[in-house]
Amino acid sequence: MIFWSEILTPQLVFLWLVAGGAAWVQTLTGFAFGLILMGAVGLFGLVPLPEAAIVANLLVIFNGMMVLRKDWREIDRKGLGLLLFGTLPGLAIGYGLLLYLAATALSALALILGALILFASLQMLSRPQARAERSGPVSFIATGLVGGVMGGLFSTAGPPIIWQMYRQPFTHAMVRATLVSVFFINAVVRLGLVLVTTGVSAPIWLAAAGAVPMVWLGTFAAQKFPPPVPPAILRRIAASLLLASGLALCAPPLAALLIG
Repeated sequence: MIFWSEILTPQLVFLWLVAGGAAWVQTLTGFAFGLILMGAVGLFGLVPLPEAAIVANLLVIFNGMMVLRKDWREIDRKGLGLLLFGTLPGLAIGYGLLLYLAATALSALALILGALILFASLQMLSRPQARAERSGPVSFIATGLVGGVMGGLFSTAGPPIIWQMYRQPFTHAMVRATLVSVFFINAVVRLGLVLVTTGVSAPIWLAAAGAVPMVWLGTFAAQKFPPPVPPAILRRIAASLLLASGLALCAPPLAALLIG
């Protein structure tokens, strides 16, 4: 009982609830899991950012398995291959930056996360117009590389890759399935980098395991009982929440820089 009283903190329970909500949004839109989870972690200080990125990794893998079990046929395989060609080396670069900044500049880490969330939220509020024809290979690879660096840092590869996919003349189902596939594979590779470098401690495994039921519930609810709301409205609600959290994350380090 003493062990569980130490593990089961209010912060951890709140993290699990946020994970469930993030899974719900990700299943409906194809993205935003890592952004929502990392935004809440950074804003409320639930767990250290590097550890939170690992938890996000593990939960993205679980959510991806649930979603792709039904939607794998909708994947745009050509686009997926090109995006991965860019994201995989980018992951290694971003993860190296995380290891360096986590040891030397925690405030810079929070500022970078806040800036990424602000960028993502503004991007979500201004959905790009779809092209008449799909983009060329270089465009997919370049956006994949930038997204990979962001994924290596915070398990949030979404913004550039989301922008790229929503510009394509694809159906919503194809965009969603391809996005989930990219994030799923990135999470698996990033987890491998973690295992061969710092490893995953028991508390992180416990935090992820405790969130699994909430992620399952959020994914199941989105699949079986989608809300009678247009996807555009859901995007705007999620973007507004992210915008507020990004501003709150950026404010303290920016204030410290100005005062200093």
